[in-house]
Amino acid sequence: MAVSRAEQRAATRQALLAEGRRRFAADGYHHVVLAEVARAAGVTKGAAYHHFDSKAGLFRAVVGEVQQELGERVATEAEGQDDLWEQLRAGCRAFLTAGTDPAVRQILLVDAPTVLGWDEWRAVDEEHSARHLTEALTALAAAGTIADQPVEPLARLLSGAMNEAALWIARGGDPQAGQQALDRLLAGLRVPA
Repeated sequence: MAVSRAEQRAATRQALLAEGRRRFAADGYHHVVLAEVARAAGVTKGAAYHHFDSKAGLFRAVVGEVQQELGERVATEAEGQDDLWEQLRAGCRAFLTAGTDPAVRQILLVDAPTVLGWDEWRAVDEEHSARHLTEALTALAAAGTIADQPVEPLARLLSGAMNEAALWIARGGDPQAGQQALDRLLAGLRVPA
């Protein structure tokens, strides 16, 4: 059975994404050469440029893929809990744990803010992860578990704290200490029963 052009293009794109991701995670953005990614993926440099325009274009696509997977991982952990409060805790803990993943660490926490710039990096984070946090905090405020307050600034503060903690863990900080600090921070949000 013949492979269609669309299937061939999709396979080429996926091969470039997989190799790009592997190299960005291992070597960091600034040490990756697009022509070497193409060669290792078994395609021409022209094919790489056709799909992504540049190394930065490939990196953007890899960041989006890694961020989407992280958002799904956090959401899955949260949805595994029945209680709204425990959903928040599980999602936040899953995010911190992700900081120990070398691809997440290098691609999302170290390189993405610098390469993409803060605004673009935040937009990708917002699309895939931060909205889950905002939704969780909104539900907790509606349930009276946390004080009724504007959720957006709270979500941004918590997101920033977790990004910094994940980066701290990624650079060798104690994951257990990070989780304990997160639990104490979250406990401060909860309205006494």
